[in-house]
Amino acid sequence: MFKSLLVTLLALLGFKTCQISSSVAMPDVEAPPKTEILRGLSFVAPPNEFTKNPMTEVEGVNADWIAVIPYGFTRVGEAAVYFDTDRQWWGERSVGARETIRLAQASNIKVVLKPQIYIPGSWTGDLDFNTPEQWESWEAGYTDYIMTFANIAAEMQVPVFCIGTEFKIGARNREAYWRKLIKEVRTIYKGKITYAANWDEYPDVPFWDALDYAGINAYFPLDNSTTPTVETLKKAWLPHKRNIRNFYNKHKKPVVFTEFGYLSVDGCAYNTWELEAKVKSIPVNEQAQANAIHALLETFWEEPYWYGGFIWKWFPQMKGGEGYNSRDYTPQGKVGHAVLKEWYSKPVSSE
Repeated sequence: MFKSLLVTLLALLGFKTCQISSSVAMPDVEAPPKTEILRGLSFVAPPNEFTKNPMTEVEGVNADWIAVIPYGFTRVGEAAVYFDTDRQWWGERSVGARETIRLAQASNIKVVLKPQIYIPGSWTGDLDFNTPEQWESWEAGYTDYIMTFANIAAEMQVPVFCIGTEFKIGARNREAYWRKLIKEVRTIYKGKITYAANWDEYPDVPFWDALDYAGINAYFPLDNSTTPTVETLKKAWLPHKRNIRNFYNKHKKPVVFTEFGYLSVDGCAYNTWELEAKVKSIPVNEQAQANAIHALLETFWEEPYWYGGFIWKWFPQMKGGEGYNSRDYTPQGKVGHAVLKEWYSKPVSSE
């Protein structure tokens, strides 16, 4: 009763109103109609060549995009980037990336090429160096790595290219480097460019204006219950949704969840990074994962600034390397598989 009276009073006074939650009032957002939604899967680079076409299962879940992720790596404390080495898996190298893109395009599946750095025993968000010279040495190697795959993206007409993932310290403190890198990529690549910011990093990235999409790896902590309901999770999303709306209103860049996903274990909708360290000892909980996927997609599907995302992760032919697929992020063969398939079959109002 009070909310309806408040909305009426605000309207009489000439104020714009939006839906008012009992806990969070959503800001108005003005965005042009989105032309599509990216129903994406984050493809795990396989150790060996495909033995059958993996795009059949992609189509089977109604996905129409995949993220191809050729890894490079940096050792802790070493100002260098290594990639395309014989020690890496086939799918992590240029040869595997090319073939994955080729197979996707043959099935009319679009690709974001997302070269990504792995740091054994650490995380890209913590990458830092003591001197400018060390940073410059690492950046030279990283530029070589990114430009190698930008050339592949240009040659194969990949529609979206991601220049980096979760460099929380480096993106904030080395802005000039990233702007220079974006300009260099654009000299050869004419598609759309994004950056994949961690969920707690995206407001502080200083170069969104130079990009086409604002990428967020959406591992927001929501609720630490063993099996939170969809409704509980939707309420937990409200403050994050408000912040993302405000972010869009400031930057006017379509938002893509460059990664989103949940382990299939108890409490999976909370601090995912803490669960990963002990995942093998946590009970399997497919319903918790399914509820979390459902709540995220229901929360954002019709948001005009949200252009979809890429679930983390999807194993081609279910050949994973971690050894705990029953608890892993993939929804394949789990309750969440049907949830994802149903949502990915839905249109959006402007499509």
